[in-house]
Amino acid sequence: MAKLKRILKKNSGRNASGQITVRHQGGRQKRFYREVDFKRNKRDIWARVESIEYDPNRNAEVALLVYEDGEKRYIIAPAGLEVGNKVIASELAPLEPGNALPLAKIPAGAAIHNIEITPGKGGQLVKGAGSVATVQGKEDDYVLVKLPSAEIRRFLPECFATIGQVGNVTFGAQRTKNAGVNRRRGRRPSVRGVAMHPGAHPHGGGEGRSGVGLKYPKTYAGRKAVGRTRKKNKYSAGLIIKRRKPGKHQRNLK
Repeated sequence: MAKLKRILKKNSGRNASGQITVRHQGGRQKRFYREVDFKRNKRDIWARVESIEYDPNRNAEVALLVYEDGEKRYIIAPAGLEVGNKVIASELAPLEPGNALPLAKIPAGAAIHNIEITPGKGGQLVKGAGSVATVQGKEDDYVLVKLPSAEIRRFLPECFATIGQVGNVTFGAQRTKNAGVNRRRGRRPSVRGVAMHPGAHPHGGGEGRSGVGLKYPKTYAGRKAVGRTRKKNKYSAGLIIKRRKPGKHQRNLK
């Protein structure tokens, strides 16, 4: 039986040469990484929920499952799942929170999460605390799903998804009490670009509080930080029925 926990190595945003490649990381506390079963590939075997646990690596809680053959696995805990409940991953599974089914077997209007994009690869979408997607119906050889971003997208009917909304729904309402909370999570302080000198950031320089001072915002590396940055020829472009709702920085664009 594979180990369910291992010490998560700290890289602090540095590569093999020690250079910082991701800013604002470092200083977090030592933590264990839980091997979460996103694939749900242990099919047609019932499992009992032994515990609902906090996971320091994600905002959702995880549920420890004990299968009938004695194997243990972690899954993302959906809202409503309690200790002692039984779950299963099967094409004939009942529509109850924690059960995994292919999209072809899930009726329209059902709430789902942990959705596969490629069959057998494991869930890649809708895994954050409180997030939920909704099955919209079927179209030709695809299943339509409305994602939390309001994007409607086609999925292959054999892709697996888990029933229910991701638990820890109130996570978004939590407030950071002090700066030390973020430091222990591994988040180093972030300085605004407009407060820097022009050699350190494209937004820097100017007399007083002059703001960005550019035609459009840029990252510290000089790339555009506004508008749609998604690749036009991305593989999944033809699978999107309705684009996601625009962000605040995009609503005022003309």
